[in-house]
Amino acid sequence: MSSERDPLSADDVLASAADAVIVIDDESRVTDWNPAAERMLGWSREEVLGRELPIVPGELKAEHGAVLEQARAGSPLSIVTRRLHKERGAVDVRISTAAARDGDTGAWRGWVLTLYPRENETDVHTAAMERARLVRRLTDMVVDINADLSLQSVLDRLSGSITELTGADAGGFVLLNEDRVELVSLSELPDNLQGFSAPLETSLFGELLRSGKSVLLANEDTRGLQDLIWADLPGLHTIALCVSNVHGRPYGALYALYSRRKVGHVELELLELLAAHAGVAIGNALAYEETDRQRLHEQVVADSSADGIAVLDFDGRVRKWNRSAVELTGYSTETMAGRHPPFPIPACHGEPIKHKLDDGRWLEILMARIPRTHEWVVDFRDITAQKHMEDDQELFLATTGHELRTPITVIHGLASTLRTRWGHLEAEAQREAVETIVERSRSLVALVERLSLGSDVARGELNVKQVPFDLHELLHQAVSAFRPLSERHDVLMEGCVPLPPAVGDPLATGMIMDQLLDNALKFSPGGGTVHVSVQAEGDRAVVTIEDEGMGLHPGDEERVFDRFVQSGVRGDRRKFGGIGIGLYIVRQLAREQGGDVTAQGMARGTRVRLALPLVKGGEPQASRLSRSAQETTKISKSTEALLSKRSERPDAGGEA
Repeated sequence: MSSERDPLSADDVLASAADAVIVIDDESRVTDWNPAAERMLGWSREEVLGRELPIVPGELKAEHGAVLEQARAGSPLSIVTRRLHKERGAVDVRISTAAARDGDTGAWRGWVLTLYPRENETDVHTAAMERARLVRRLTDMVVDINADLSLQSVLDRLSGSITELTGADAGGFVLLNEDRVELVSLSELPDNLQGFSAPLETSLFGELLRSGKSVLLANEDTRGLQDLIWADLPGLHTIALCVSNVHGRPYGALYALYSRRKVGHVELELLELLAAHAGVAIGNALAYEETDRQRLHEQVVADSSADGIAVLDFDGRVRKWNRSAVELTGYSTETMAGRHPPFPIPACHGEPIKHKLDDGRWLEILMARIPRTHEWVVDFRDITAQKHMEDDQELFLATTGHELRTPITVIHGLASTLRTRWGHLEAEAQREAVETIVERSRSLVALVERLSLGSDVARGELNVKQVPFDLHELLHQAVSAFRPLSERHDVLMEGCVPLPPAVGDPLATGMIMDQLLDNALKFSPGGGTVHVSVQAEGDRAVVTIEDEGMGLHPGDEERVFDRFVQSGVRGDRRKFGGIGIGLYIVRQLAREQGGDVTAQGMARGTRVRLALPLVKGGEPQASRLSRSAQETTKISKSTEALLSKRSERPDAGGEA
């Protein structure tokens, strides 16, 4: 008795196949991976489905793309090559590749790859030798092309190499020019085609770019060729083209035309490799032509540059030395001619180096080579300000850690003691420990608030008022608050002439005076008198604070208002405390009110001037501050937070 059985499904056949079968879609993503493929290549089906095919070695991606393109065009083929095993690396295989098409419509959907292990060393060795021969042939051509720095000559050499390397019957290079393409070089084609231009949208080049692939194969089976300009080649039956990228962007395409011969995957691979090398050669030619066009103007350009520029000969001796080079180094052009630069030279196209000159300035130096003239271009610039900022930022981290470490250590130690020995401590000792923790916590809060305010300043998020207020009264309060803080200093208010009301934010101005007075005490460790005065200059009130302390280094008058810088201090500043953003905040607060702060070194000490706008047409007065009780409380708390840090260091103040 016989019974009918349902035929095996395609999935059953694929799962039962002894050979590894892989199906990929038109974007090279795996859509099927049978058990034999798992056994042969090590990846499970779940690991690869939906992913880009993981088995192609990097050096064989051009070969893989060429095989797929030829198979898509309707020519199934089998090659001996190498593919990757998940754990064992490259293995020798034979791959048969065919286009996968829809059974109903015949539309192309992807590819079917069938892999067989190769154990015949002769076949593998022969394939490897042939590939090595072709690569050597390609390398020789590329070296020859790169030796020429004329762009048109490079393009002509590329067109000639297409026919020589791939066996094409004709070749050409098409340039991408916005939304059009132009035939700029050709080989074995009529000269009248040179310069022909066409829309990118309807060209094969446009089709290739839209596909996202690097190689395209067009023949009479896939599209008509008679409407293309290439039809001027009798018997044309196949066109292969590859994108050539320069600096990562499509620049043009290499076309290989076949009228008598046939094209295979090897020819497509060679064309793709040639296109990749062409991008380098074209990039070099473009760079050289740009340099050549500018050569007549180079001295003018060099002299107008803020960077120092030196052109060196093959032995590293100066041929050209621009005006900025003279200003940066102090050496004239006549002095430097024929001599080595007065600073170390970095490696060509390597990382720039930093060098400190004898006068204390820092240079950043880099070098590049001009291939054709065997000259070297050295570019160097003054990075003194940047170097100071880097040093100051490093010091900021160190000093902030120092500022945080002391109170945190005390708080942690006392808290641990209270936790473990509470029952053994007398009430007075317990109270003193808690009070110390409170005081140290207050200093931490002040430090964090100062950092937060500095961050607001850097982001431009300050919010200050513009209201009339009594500047005299504010100054008296600030001076009165600081007068008893140091036995070594006298803080005096002088020259209290009647003034109209100032215009600005009394809270912000109080913070400014607290910081400036704190600095005056802090950077006068030997004591002395701090003089505070105010007078009208035009439509502004100018407050002057003078101390008898360390003063400023020459050239630091502006630098002290940068972030992470302390006035009068170079090197290790941790003995003064602070995080170096006080004056940075002060200047921004003043400018937000329409004023400014400047600093000037004196024979002994520092003079700081705070300028604020006055009420226009206002009457002189000496009344109390026109601010609310809430604002008064805020200023008092701000001063208290700042001064609490001084109470821990009798001879040192807050941040500068």
